[in-house]
Amino acid sequence: MDQAYPLQQRTLPVAQRDVSVRGAFLVRTYQHLLGAIVAFTAIEVYLFKSGVAETMARAMLGTSWLLVLGGFVVVSWIASSVAHRAASLPAQYAALGGFVLAESIIFVPLLFIAQQAAPGVIQSAAVVTLAGSTALSAIVFVTRKDFSFLGGLLRWGMIVALGLIVAGVIFGFELGTYFSIGMIALAGGAILYDTSKVLHHYPEDRYVGAALELFASVALLFWYVLRLFLSRR
Repeated sequence: MDQAYPLQQRTLPVAQRDVSVRGAFLVRTYQHLLGAIVAFTAIEVYLFKSGVAETMARAMLGTSWLLVLGGFVVVSWIASSVAHRAASLPAQYAALGGFVLAESIIFVPLLFIAQQAAPGVIQSAAVVTLAGSTALSAIVFVTRKDFSFLGGLLRWGMIVALGLIVAGVIFGFELGTYFSIGMIALAGGAILYDTSKVLHHYPEDRYVGAALELFASVALLFWYVLRLFLSRR
């Protein structure tokens, strides 16, 4: 942190700071986002190479698959909330590290199914997720539009998604292709919203929290792109 700036100035949104501060903030944010993706990938590789993933997947799949879906949505929601509230840098790092670990565990059964049922589909879903995330982020950076108006819609969308998952658990129906498509749209909106917040609303000292929020949205997109691809096999 640059100590040349007083605390009051450092906590201003970076949109109100000079170009060098904005640039440094964006570089730090996306470096941490890349680091989170690399850490997530490394954990998954270890779990699958060691054979632990199969044991975890079979145990988790022994419960209702909809409970796994619900857990994923809830953890993503918590991560976004923590990203707003964690003020100190250690708290932000703890939240980011904890979320990456939690996501790595929750993803195990879906990745296990994909690996067994459709080899190569994980890589295809990852490419589509990367391309989609990059395109949506580019829209924000090129247009400089503030997408904060999406916040309420995204919250309601998450509530509806959780409601459908709970109903599916209670009444025993499956959430199929259209649910995945709807969640992909929701994740795309979340990436627009989060990127806009990074550009317009986050202060200079919250770059780790900003990376956490972006990672949560990218992970949400990857989950449902992969789920959609599997439903077509």
